[in-house]
Amino acid sequence: MGSVMLFKVAAIFLLGLLAGGVLVVRAEDPYLFYDWNITYGTISPLGVPQQGILINGQFPGPKINCTSNNNIVVNVFNNLDEPFLLSWYGIQQRKNSWQDGTLGTMCPIQPGTNFTYHFQVKDQIGSYYYFPTTALHRAAGGFGGLQIYSRDLIPVPFDSPADDFSILMGDWYNKGHKSLKKLLDTGRSLGRPDGIQINGKSSKVGDSKSNEPLFTMEAGKTYRYRVCNIGMKTSLNFRIQGHSLKLVELEGSHTVQNVYDALDLHVGQCMSVLVTANQDPEDYYFVVSSRFTKKTLTSVGVIRYANGKGAASLELPSPPPETSVGIAWSINQFRSFRWNLTASAARPNPQGSYHYGQINITRTIKLVNSRVQVDGKLRFAINGVSHIDSLTTPLKLAEYYGVQDKVPFKYDVMEDEPKEGANAKVVVAPNVINGTFRNFVEIILENREKTIQTWHLDGYSFFAVAIEPGKWSPEKRKNYNLMDAVSRHNIQVYPGSWAAIMTTLDNAGMWNLRSEMFERSYLGQQLYVSVLSPARSLRDEYNLPDNTQLCGIVKALPKPAPYSI
Repeated sequence: MGSVMLFKVAAIFLLGLLAGGVLVVRAEDPYLFYDWNITYGTISPLGVPQQGILINGQFPGPKINCTSNNNIVVNVFNNLDEPFLLSWYGIQQRKNSWQDGTLGTMCPIQPGTNFTYHFQVKDQIGSYYYFPTTALHRAAGGFGGLQIYSRDLIPVPFDSPADDFSILMGDWYNKGHKSLKKLLDTGRSLGRPDGIQINGKSSKVGDSKSNEPLFTMEAGKTYRYRVCNIGMKTSLNFRIQGHSLKLVELEGSHTVQNVYDALDLHVGQCMSVLVTANQDPEDYYFVVSSRFTKKTLTSVGVIRYANGKGAASLELPSPPPETSVGIAWSINQFRSFRWNLTASAARPNPQGSYHYGQINITRTIKLVNSRVQVDGKLRFAINGVSHIDSLTTPLKLAEYYGVQDKVPFKYDVMEDEPKEGANAKVVVAPNVINGTFRNFVEIILENREKTIQTWHLDGYSFFAVAIEPGKWSPEKRKNYNLMDAVSRHNIQVYPGSWAAIMTTLDNAGMWNLRSEMFERSYLGQQLYVSVLSPARSLRDEYNLPDNTQLCGIVKALPKPAPYSI
């Protein structure tokens, strides 16, 4: 697993790394250190051997267990034959987009070299994961769980579970990641996935290989299941034979503890449920099935009772309905999710206000996704702009060095509302919008297509205030939940529907807003929000770290003057 060291620093620590050479003296929170070796290896998630991406020989990769405000230091050695980057999904990277791990903010780690990430899980709790953002590496592995526990002095709104289980599930392709990338690069879609993996494996009901349990529970005890959909494009539903699921956490927020028989989990989303082992002591299936697909894909894993006798029943609990009835079922489930306002800190959304419904909206951005053909090739766009990354220089570095015109990229190529009719032409270009520091913004995500979408915003949590069918208009605001909408970082948008989110842009940096359907983001359905602090102060944003990898046109340029306090 590599060396993992924990130092609890009680004395004064002299930190110059994140201050870009400016010496800052302060008491430090604990540090966790990891060494990760990224290699290829043979994996068989659906029973078909293929080349996968391993971390320290593991698939899925090592789990990071940490506590609110811990400092995480991960030294990544890239032993692949391609550049590689990791992103820490849902970690807000306060003042520190330098560590965000997207192609718009960081130079990739070149083959045969290493890079050390250094970030703090500031004021966050909950269930997250990491994954590769380069090429189509996400389709080959390189992902793992990241769990943030509350500090000992902070009460959690449920009793400590007997154990804490992590499930990373998602759709899967038997084609290799390079073949999948070639499909997209030549203007074609990835097509339908071949199956569903659960923690790197796949089983069907009655398979002999499904005898190996995912987890073992003791009768009478309650367990926490952290479940994430780390797939490429498919919404999933999960359930456990004979057991109820009590939702307690959603993407870093404690929730009102409603009980469900089955839960939809869309691409990129994580949640925690409590499961009590209150049934006869035998095996039970953890069941995962695809949602809103022409052909339903299903995979199972065994949940075993200690000292239990008897195989799991071959009769699976029914999945939720499909078609329009299924969408209504899923929307109603979304509406049942409520933020637990009585839970104690750490709050996962330190920016903004908990009385978000009383804040005046300073900007409304309405985003409409589309599927288009450009020069005979498949592209995806937002408001008529299909994003492309700079081939050599990350956008954030170009901005920091003041050489945007040489990359080149222009701000605000995309307008805040889509053009309609004859004016709705698609532009292929870097898509960067200016976000005013500390403005409270409303973002409308409108999906006029026939497939479900999911969206994620780096650097922030947002309040998911509404999802409704049809088209959005200002009078729809009367239907918003302005009291206890869950603070989260990912939201689904159903076919022919819209979603509304709100957030305060108080985290300076450059942040990626993207589709979590990976072929869509790869082919343009994403943008960057540049949030600059006018003060150019370390109170608002860290300086470029000393160990930052430089590439492209900034590599030979003198370093800009650092921010000061």
